[in-house]
This record gives sequence, C-alpha cells and structure tokens, in this order.
Amino acid sequence: MNTVAQRTRGTNSATPPAGRGGRLWGQLLRIGFAAGRGTPGDRLRFGALFAAAAAVAVVALGVVAAIATYDGREARDQARGPLLTDQRQDAVALWREAFDAVGEVQHSVIYISPLKTDAPPPPGLSRWPAPGEAMLSPELVREGGKEQITNRYGRYAGTIGKSGLVSPSERLAYVRPAQTPDELRKSDAWQYAEGFGRAFPMGENLYGRPLGQVLLTLGVLTGLPAVSLLVIASRVGSRTRDRRSGLLQALGGGWRHRAVVNIGESALPIAAGTAVAILPMLAASATDLRIPPTGYLLNSDDLRAAWPMTLAALIVSFVVSLGAVVLLHRVERGGTATRPRSFASKVPRWRLYGCGAGIALVAVSQYFRGTPGLFAFAFGTVAMWALLPSVAAAAGRVLGEKFAAQGFRAGRPGQLIGGRWTVAHPGVVVRLAIAMVIGLGLVCQLQVWNSRLGEKAAAARASEARVGDSVISVYNRDITPPAIRDLAGSLPTGAHLFSLNTNPEQPAPLLQGSCDALRTLGLTCPTAPETVEGGDRRLEEIRRWYGPELRIQATPSHPSLDKLYGQLLVIPQATGQRAQVERAAYAVVPAVNVETPGENWLTGASNKARLNNWILLFGSLGLALLLLAGTISAAAEFMRVRHVLAPLAVLTGSHSIYRSVALWNLTMPLLIATLITGAVSAWHSLFFIAVVQEGSFSWRVLAGAMTGCAVLAVAVGLLGGRAAIRAARTWQPTAD
Repeated sequence: MNTVAQRTRGTNSATPPAGRGGRLWGQLLRIGFAAGRGTPGDRLRFGALFAAAAAVAVVALGVVAAIATYDGREARDQARGPLLTDQRQDAVALWREAFDAVGEVQHSVIYISPLKTDAPPPPGLSRWPAPGEAMLSPELVREGGKEQITNRYGRYAGTIGKSGLVSPSERLAYVRPAQTPDELRKSDAWQYAEGFGRAFPMGENLYGRPLGQVLLTLGVLTGLPAVSLLVIASRVGSRTRDRRSGLLQALGGGWRHRAVVNIGESALPIAAGTAVAILPMLAASATDLRIPPTGYLLNSDDLRAAWPMTLAALIVSFVVSLGAVVLLHRVERGGTATRPRSFASKVPRWRLYGCGAGIALVAVSQYFRGTPGLFAFAFGTVAMWALLPSVAAAAGRVLGEKFAAQGFRAGRPGQLIGGRWTVAHPGVVVRLAIAMVIGLGLVCQLQVWNSRLGEKAAAARASEARVGDSVISVYNRDITPPAIRDLAGSLPTGAHLFSLNTNPEQPAPLLQGSCDALRTLGLTCPTAPETVEGGDRRLEEIRRWYGPELRIQATPSHPSLDKLYGQLLVIPQATGQRAQVERAAYAVVPAVNVETPGENWLTGASNKARLNNWILLFGSLGLALLLLAGTISAAAEFMRVRHVLAPLAVLTGSHSIYRSVALWNLTMPLLIATLITGAVSAWHSLFFIAVVQEGSFSWRVLAGAMTGCAVLAVAVGLLGGRAAIRAARTWQPTAD
C-alpha cells in the first residue's frame, strides 16, 4: 500500500505518472488476487462469483444456441420446400401434404410420386421411394414403435437424413402411394412440383415460435435470475471490500485503482465459471443432445458452425460479469455503499397494505369482463407476490418476539438470541424469502397453466377414457365406392364399417351400416332412417360427438358416403386394433385421416403442452438460480455476523449455540415464509381455476415444492451454524 501512496502523492488524478503505471497496475492486480484468497469469506465469494459467471455464460450460450439452431432450421427448410407450379410439363413430381399423429403428437406426411425418375429427390432422401414405400424420420420411428408406425403407410424403406429435417427430433414421413400418377391426377388435391428449394411451412415449422419469442422467454425466465445472482454475488463480502476501498481512498487511490483491485480479486472465479459454462455447449456440439423436458434434439452441426459466435458470447459474458463486480462496488463518502440496503427495525406498513390491496384486486378481478379484468388480475398478482415477502417478514417478526420470550423463560440462549435478531432485522428475512416466494408461485402457476386443456380437449380425454380406440373415424374426399369396398374387405376380423352423413340440410346426422354392424351396437335393423334410443357405450359416444338426435338406417350393401359431409366409422371387435385399421385405410386411400373422436383436439392440447415445456425448462432454471441466490444471500448474511457470535462460546461453553442461533434466526423465518407462500399460492391457483373454469390444481406439486423450500431453509441454517463454528475456532479477544 506504500507504493500506492507514493504513486498517488501530490496529484489528484487517478492516472499514474508515465513510465510507472504498468508497475502500479500490476501491483494492484496482485493485491486484489491476494485479497481474494486471504480475506474472511473468500471461499463463499469465490463460489458465488463462480456460480454467477457460469449462469451468465450459460444464458449467453443459450442465446447463441437458439440463433444457430434457427439459422440451421431456416436453411434446411429453404432447401426442402417444394417449388409448386401450374405448368405440368415442367413438373418432376406430384406433391401432397397430410397430417397424422403418434402419441397425440401431430406430424406431417408428405406424399410424393415422381414424374421424372432422373430428377433429384427431396433433401434427406437417398432415392425416390418405390411405389408403396415410406421413408420416416428417425424420431418418428423411435416414438411410433408401439403404434407400428413403420407399417402404417406401406413398406418401410429407411430413414430421412438430417439434411431433410429442420431438427433431428422432427417427426416427418415421405410416402409414395402405390397408385400410378395417372390415378392420382384424378384428385384435385395433388399439386405439381418442379423441384425443391423454397421455404414452405411444413413439418415441425408449423408449430414453431419466432426466434424473438424464444429469446424473450429465455431472457425473462432465466436471464433475469442470472443477473440477480450476479448482483448478489458481487455484493458478497461487502464489509471487507468497504474497508479495503476506504484504505485505498485514504491513500489517494481513485476509482480506477479500486477497479483494478476488484478485477484482480474476481477475475479468477469469473474466468473459471465462464470456462465451465462451455462444457454443455461442447457436449451439444459433439453429438445431437436431447433437452429435457422438451424432448427437442439440438443439431450438433448447427452449433459447430457457430463457433465464432460461441467464442464471442464467452468473451462478452466474462466482460459483463467482471464489469458488474466493478460497477456495483461504488464507494460513497461514508464508504458503505456496496452493502445492500434494507429496513432495519420494522417492516414498513405500506408494504403490508400494498400486499393486501394486491390480494383484493385479484379477488375483485372476477367481476370485470375482458381486458379490464385481465389487467386487474395481472396487477394484483404482481403486487401480491412482490410484497408477500414483507408479510412473511412481519409474521416472522411477531413470532420472533414469542420465540425470544420463550427462550428466555426456558433458558435457551440460542432461541433467545435468534428470536431477538429476527425482531431487530426483518429486512434480512425479506431478502432471503424472495427466492422462495417467487419459486413457489412460479411452480404453481406453471402447473395450472399446463393442466389447461380446453373444453373440447377435456371432452376428448374423457371420451378416450370411456371407449379408447373402439370408435375410429376415417375420412377423405377421395374415398370412392370401390375404395369403401376395398377398405371393408381389409379390416381386421370382426370389425364393422359404417358411414356417417352430417349434412346440415338433413334433420339429423345419419348412421348407416349393415344389419350385423348395427346389431353390434345394440340396435335394430330399420330400413328407413329413424331416431332410436339406447345402444351400447360406443353409440353413446357417437351421439356425444355428432348429435344426440342421431338417426340410423340399415343398408343391404356397403354404405354410401357424402363426399362433402360424410365420413366412415370403423367399430373394431376389440380395442387395440387401431394399427391394423390405419394400415388398411392408408393402403386404400393416400392422405386419409384416421382418428378417434376428438383426437384433433388432443393433438392441439399436446402441441400446447410441448410449448409449455420450454417455459417449464427456462422457468426451472430461473427458479434454481433464484434459490441459489437466496442461499448465497443467507450465507453472506450469516458470514457478516459470525464474528459477533464468536465470543458466545466463552459464555456458554459449547459451540452448539451457533447452530441454535442460525436455526432460529434463518431457518424458522424461512419456514414461516414457506407456509405463508404455500397457502397464498394454493388460494391464487384455485381462484384462477374458478375464474377461467379450466385447469386443475395439484396438491402433490405444491407439497413437493414446499418440501424443497423447507429442506433449503434447514440447509441454510445448518450451513450458517457451521460457518459460525469455523469463525469461533480462530477468534481471539481484542482490546476493543
């Protein structure tokens, strides 16, 4: 430090004289490096900065991965899209898109029939499929094994290469019908393609979200918690740095000198955290990595191609983390500006009133319709969750008084001291409880949102539970009487075929079938359309979906079909025969739709749930970062007071008092905050469900989240007690 005084004596400038600046900056860096290893709480600060730098770098690399993935998806989508044309003489293939589902997840089925065999096939295919062959994406083969997907569209001819898929996890099928091109031309649903090389909405791209939405979700749910962790980590050990900065200021050092010292102190943990963050990126660049819980496979080729952007992101994240440490260490005249500010003796009343107002606003939002009700609910929710930690702190303060009184009566010094500290410093509880409050609220809201199916999807789910796949719908505008005969002859043994006419000009939907088929549903055999009552559960299900006034009629031959308003219904002899019905239907008519009642609503709900999985992923990472920030804040708080506790060992003759004080001062208030937050989360979620009349609340999820918070509260208390014991072992009395 004498060198600092010599360098800065006689000048008010923070810039050292020319020729001697290099030695000064080097010495200041060494001072900072030594301070990072030899000050109280150095290991906590190192770990905090390491974790914060890793979190910021992971978010930055997540942005890089998203941009690189979207670039790759766009390029492959551009290469495989059909160049549709009206000029038949220029066409190289007939092209048609249809949709199917495996496990309630919809995928595109691309029907192609080459007109010029020497034309190159679509990207990802090594050759044109032969008539009656199908090529499937690897993910479709993997997920559709139980549903016999490789036999559904015809003979299985292999998999689609990565160059023909926007992502390795895309579900896609290329099918060449067994019919000749002349037979296919009879349907106006087929289009002519003169090649491939234009962006076309198909496959996985139909359900994607713009890159901006992905980056916004990542930034809000994960980026902001990472920044919060960085801020808290930068402030760990503020008292020690205040004393060091005050000394530098007294010796004439300016903000540049303090910045260099802080850089020397924090550069190593930040560099180590930034370096560790690249490990997931390296793994994803080496192989296609599946991201839980989304199931999405990252294309390793895209990430390898983005290595310049990856390197730039690491450098930027390192600079941002280092800059945050420097900028957040600002010294005022009193030299105490780096410490987080909070109220000391009591919780301000306006916080309690504000939380109550937020709860009231949520409650009255049900009486407003449309946008006003939505805004009332949103603003009330924000106010409630933002100020709920203060309510928990106020409750902890009241109970702290009772704990202290009880500890005094029972002669338990740990309970007495811990209770009095809780009363004296409620702001500490607020800072520690914020992570738990946000975490519990986020978990409950994500669960409720994911449970929302919609009225039609909920009805389809109930229908599935009642009849399974014992009612199967088959429809397509190209189904002709010969196709109906072929389909009836290729159905599984015991399956019956019906036609259902839903023309709105008729009095009611008409179900037609042979007498044997009608008898399987518990019906008579009327030769003229008539409305009947009764029937078995399958007929009841048909009524639920197509009309309660359903009419029936027996047909002597195969049922006829209205092309605009008609569809076929297959009633198998037993459940579990859907794969055979699908195989028979696709062999008769290309691009046919085979579904159970309401299945299209379930696929829509499944698509929504898969999108919500991304919110769950980013939200879970953000929650983990918030809980880590709360843990670090708790540890730093107890690190600040551990030297105050050290003399108590002399008075009590035991180190157990440290654990007792930590448990009563940290664990008990956090447990109280967990109980209050759990109760409010349950009320808020149930109220939301009652208002929107949709969704369900899982008490198991809430219990699991509260258990996790309780375990964290206990761990914080135990770690705080352990830190105090370590400090007591090295404590020596001084003449102060």
